[in-house]
Amino acid sequence: MALQTSKEGEIPLLILKEGTKRTSGAEALRSNIAVARTVEETLKTSLGPKGLDKMLVDSFGDVTITNDGHTIVKDMEVQHPVAKMLVEVAKAQDLEVGDGTTTAVVLSGELLGKAEDLLESNIHPSVIISGYQKASSWALEELEKISLKIDPSDKEKLTEIAKTSLSSKVVAAGKGLDYLSGLAVDAVMHVAKSKDGKFYVDLDDIKVEKKKGESLEDSTLVKGIVLDKEVVHPGMPKIVKGAKIAIVNAAMEIEKPETTAKIQITSPVQLKSFLDEQTNMLRDMVEKVKATGANVLICQKGIDDIAQHFLAKAGIMAVRRAKESDMDKLAKATNARVVTSFNELTSEDLGSADLVEERKVGTEKMVFIEGCANPKSVTLLLRGGSDMLLDEAERSIHDALFVVKNVLEDGQVIAGGGAPEVELSIALKERAKSLAGKEQLAVMKYADAFEVIPSVLAETAGLSPLDALVRLKSAHMEGKKNYGIDVLKGEIADMFERKIIDPTKVKSQIIKSATEAAVMILRIDDVISAAAPPPQPPKTGEGGMGGEEYRTPKNRSSLVDQVRAHPGDRIKGIAAKSGCSSPSAPRGDSWDE
Repeated sequence: MALQTSKEGEIPLLILKEGTKRTSGAEALRSNIAVARTVEETLKTSLGPKGLDKMLVDSFGDVTITNDGHTIVKDMEVQHPVAKMLVEVAKAQDLEVGDGTTTAVVLSGELLGKAEDLLESNIHPSVIISGYQKASSWALEELEKISLKIDPSDKEKLTEIAKTSLSSKVVAAGKGLDYLSGLAVDAVMHVAKSKDGKFYVDLDDIKVEKKKGESLEDSTLVKGIVLDKEVVHPGMPKIVKGAKIAIVNAAMEIEKPETTAKIQITSPVQLKSFLDEQTNMLRDMVEKVKATGANVLICQKGIDDIAQHFLAKAGIMAVRRAKESDMDKLAKATNARVVTSFNELTSEDLGSADLVEERKVGTEKMVFIEGCANPKSVTLLLRGGSDMLLDEAERSIHDALFVVKNVLEDGQVIAGGGAPEVELSIALKERAKSLAGKEQLAVMKYADAFEVIPSVLAETAGLSPLDALVRLKSAHMEGKKNYGIDVLKGEIADMFERKIIDPTKVKSQIIKSATEAAVMILRIDDVISAAAPPPQPPKTGEGGMGGEEYRTPKNRSSLVDQVRAHPGDRIKGIAAKSGCSSPSAPRGDSWDE
């Protein structure tokens, strides 16, 4: 790209590499906003309990069916940098609070759409950004005012919150909604830790295991750990009651030395002595485990066949090659200590459980470790008729676990169904009157953007979006702050009475994420795209006949043109130049093609 100088006749300065594209000013802003609006339109129809699913097919042909916002934008494999920024918004929302990913992306797109209206009125992006940031701060203040404090240990309220999260998922059909909500609440309550009157939850303590077969209603919460492994030896016990569990991060094998070693054996007696010594070493390892009183061994590494035999004779159940994450969860569940050597293993390191059993789940065997005393790690075993349903169930339960965690830690809830968005819109428009100048317009547009949520919920419920929004605003102006859209019944109602409740933490994170994304995109006024790398020329000697000059399509085409333009006496010379010994071309490459 060249920059022209003011003096006539001077050579232009080359600033950017040839082929680089540059878009600046209003055109760059408009194109970026258009991309964000496209992503918003894609996700909008997936919002709410009546939202529709998306089928995503990747380059390998794998199919994903979901209405989870984070999964959709992640698997879309978007290329545009602005679209990737919205993917990051969904990712941040998912990592921080688990739910509300679709709402965050939709609100981001709507904020940018409203900003475009202001840009067309010649309002500078800096003014819009300032107004948006002020509006965001006000919105968070208003959100605190309309939130309710609940007792975090109120299991019934927590179940209602989990049901609200799951109601927009595939698993909401049939009895799955009530059942999975109860499982999610029980799982979080089991691993929650209380300190100074506050709850703390580490969701890594909840293991989610999937196994195809039966139905979602057959999913179970195991107060312990389920290992997707089987007992290593058929002679070992398959059920152990009153289990004493040893967890070892070491191999029950004769490991090869790190340095190169060579053993010379000259007679069968020496070979037998060598093998006997190996057997004795393995027997010693088993004896050390047996001496601690352990009757179950969970090993992160391998167990030799001979060691398996000795363990089976000792009546010890053993599992090998367990995942490191499973070992940590198992230690928390059974109050055991992970040791790194069989020499260090003592009876004090053992964990306890009422039952360790190998069971057949579907077509595979799994080891269940149940009845742990006060387990600080549990397992949700999800069942389902297909892999796609199980994947969606896992995504759904992830959101439900997160919202229950948020309420346990924060203790604040808010009405769902678009009620807070309408209330925030009205409150922001009122507060905008205190501002002078164009900043007031930015706050007003920010307030308008909130209305997209109830509008989409009404649309997916089959209602008139405009009519529903007018009725909602009228109800809120009368002081009915918790009125929203009951999508399942298709009417306006008090959301707390209908038990449609969201965590305040999810809503506040949506406002923060959406505002940050919109502001970041509005700050961009220049897009400089580097030129694509040139195609690599084919290597000499690969494919075709003769040298590279003949094989390259461009050169080959010019060669044929020369033959057609100069027939007769020129053919021999050109053929010789191409590397052919005969004036006539080879049969496979006719000059007439």
